[in-house]
Amino acid sequence: MPEGKIVKALSGFYYVQTTDDLYQCRGRGVFRNKNITPLVGDTVSFDLREEKEGYITEVKQRTNELVRPPIANITQAIIVSSAVSPDFSTTLLDRFLVLIEAKGITPTIFITKIDLLTEEQLIDIRKFQADYKAIGYKIEMFSTKQPDDLDRIKAYLKDEVTVIAGQSGVGKSSLINVLSPETSLKTAEISKSLGRGKHTTRHVELIEINGGLVADTPGFSALDFSEIEADELSYCFPEMRELVDSCKFRGCLHKKEPKCAVKAAVENGELPEYRYEHYISFLEEIQTRKPRY
Repeated sequence: MPEGKIVKALSGFYYVQTTDDLYQCRGRGVFRNKNITPLVGDTVSFDLREEKEGYITEVKQRTNELVRPPIANITQAIIVSSAVSPDFSTTLLDRFLVLIEAKGITPTIFITKIDLLTEEQLIDIRKFQADYKAIGYKIEMFSTKQPDDLDRIKAYLKDEVTVIAGQSGVGKSSLINVLSPETSLKTAEISKSLGRGKHTTRHVELIEINGGLVADTPGFSALDFSEIEADELSYCFPEMRELVDSCKFRGCLHKKEPKCAVKAAVENGELPEYRYEHYISFLEEIQTRKPRY
């Protein structure tokens, strides 16, 4: 029975890419009974019925999955932040980082539109770049108008299944358009009155770019922590994760507990204060959310 990867899902059809061809498949009724929904990114077996058409018979085990966008087996997530328009926000960046860390996916940070910065603004952004690099994140700053920059960016995509995330209007679709002009995704003009882009991406599709597969995702506006518990949050901050075992109390939430290694590191200037402030803010958000029944 042939096997392949779902690269697109649209109107009840799943498009399965094998090494040599693309097949249009439907899910079997048995999946509905078992509450299994095939996702873009799934490796599947399918039963070929007619030329290039068939039925998916089995969804192989996933290494991970996202709900929004619905996609599975991602090997890296690239978070696109713009330097300006919309302005660079460490709070928003940290939200994305936490959500991606919680899924066990490796995040990489791209900061776009640096050609629009003044010298002074560039110095500020470089400080943030140094902070995130020190934490261990890969972080690239570039302009899509510079061919040398684009070659450097393309190298990140090879042999990976990449999901691109970021606030609306930061240039996710524009980035994919530049890296792979033939896909020509609709790009969002920033709505000046709202200061953010409109949702232009309608369905999830994996596009081949530079020997890897890339998904374009809708620009999320709601980024809640509904799947993360309070005691899991510090593990989504790599610099805190390293210090957890040095805290006096097991299960330390690094808020009011005495002899906390994380608070000590912040006070000594070893950890960025704004990252700790975001941690506390996210923790309070998790602690005050309404319980789900």
